[in-house]
Amino acid sequence: MNLFGKGVFYPLKKGILFMFNYILLDKKFLLLLFIINLFGTIYGFIWYESQLSITPPIFLPFVPDSPTASLFFTIFLLFFMFNKNTPYVEALAVTSLFKYGIWAVVMNLFTLIIDGSLGWQGYMLIVSHAAMAIQGLLYTPYYTMKLRHLVVASIWILHNDIIDYVFEMMPIYSSLTTYMNEIGYFTFWLSIFTIIVTYRFTIHKHSSMNK
Repeated sequence: MNLFGKGVFYPLKKGILFMFNYILLDKKFLLLLFIINLFGTIYGFIWYESQLSITPPIFLPFVPDSPTASLFFTIFLLFFMFNKNTPYVEALAVTSLFKYGIWAVVMNLFTLIIDGSLGWQGYMLIVSHAAMAIQGLLYTPYYTMKLRHLVVASIWILHNDIIDYVFEMMPIYSSLTTYMNEIGYFTFWLSIFTIIVTYRFTIHKHSSMNK
């Protein structure tokens, strides 16, 4: 007997999924999520202010990775609340949120290992960036992105890796500076993993459901 398919717990599973989808589509919840991401984006750009002040103008769009990711998602939410889809923004949002959400969690944990301690801001960044990675995936059933949209988003996040680790515009983590080569290598493969995860959760999953 399959307890998690059409078995005993199937009605419960179906009810939980219904409630979950109801919450994700609720206008008040969407508005709250929009406000949180909007203020998180503003805070993120402020956090990067000192680094942006010494960044050559040509690289400015590619330095504040996390706030740019949350900005993409904020734009997605704005249109989604009005029942409009923006597939290029969706692709940029989910890939950027997942990649930089995971990246920031790992880097702060790495800082904790290297320094032996982490300030409250570091723990706040761990929680907020983990939430970033999760929220982008939560809305994958509602994205309308196709392969061409994912290709553009993939070019964006891989291009950011080049800007960060070839032109040395990476985020400043003072205690991790001596590990930039290793971090760059990790970040490249995180980008590849992000592209695969995004494809599996969106394009591949949607095509399988339509068969």
